[in-house]
Amino acid sequence: LIAVAGFAAGTVNAVAGGGSFFTFAALVFGGLPTLDANATSAVALTPANLASVVGYREEVRKNFREMIPFLIFGIAGGAIGALLLIFIGDEGFRPTVPWLLLLATVLFALSGHINRAIAPFAAKGGAGVKIAAFALMAIVAVYGGFFGAGMGIMMLAALAIIESGDFHKSNAIKNAVAFLIQTVSASLLIVGGLVHWPHAFITMVASIAGGYLGVSVARRVPQPVIRATVVTVGAVLTLIFFIRG
Repeated sequence: LIAVAGFAAGTVNAVAGGGSFFTFAALVFGGLPTLDANATSAVALTPANLASVVGYREEVRKNFREMIPFLIFGIAGGAIGALLLIFIGDEGFRPTVPWLLLLATVLFALSGHINRAIAPFAAKGGAGVKIAAFALMAIVAVYGGFFGAGMGIMMLAALAIIESGDFHKSNAIKNAVAFLIQTVSASLLIVGGLVHWPHAFITMVASIAGGYLGVSVARRVPQPVIRATVVTVGAVLTLIFFIRG
């Protein structure tokens, strides 16, 4: 179950995002506490996400100086989110899971509408709008260190305003910041003793395989279909976790 979920996560992350839905749920259903499942999933998926940064290495190199404030947000936010997760423990984290899954599912379902809604603000710019976008980036960085599913969508929405619609530059920044958030968060979760390494290793290997081999399959399937699948899985998991309490 964990291997299949890891493969699915690697595949959908390479195309549409949302892979943590699969791995988090599989680890919980495999017997891990919700907090440990979240930590193990985060650590296991981090190496596969490095490939996204490498893919945008030219944009990262060219825009590195401009990226520094966002990278600082990522380091600080990832640390704050992970420390908050460790502080509240499984008893505090478990009641938030259905709501976090609901939030992530809604973000994925409405991602197209969010992008269209942001477009007028991106075109208009203005100091006030950009300050709000920077504030959103900071909040998303903390959320990414705490849970993470759906953070890419909100990060791209904020960057669309700050970077005035330069998608590839925004996507390069998003990938680099997300990787930093995950790396810092994963390091603290490892130190906190929350990672189950046998589960993490299986998930890690399967997600890398999914990211590499699954893309050829995913290319034959329209992206809206993959996104709809992720949203459906998220909705079902949200319902299950609400019922489980």
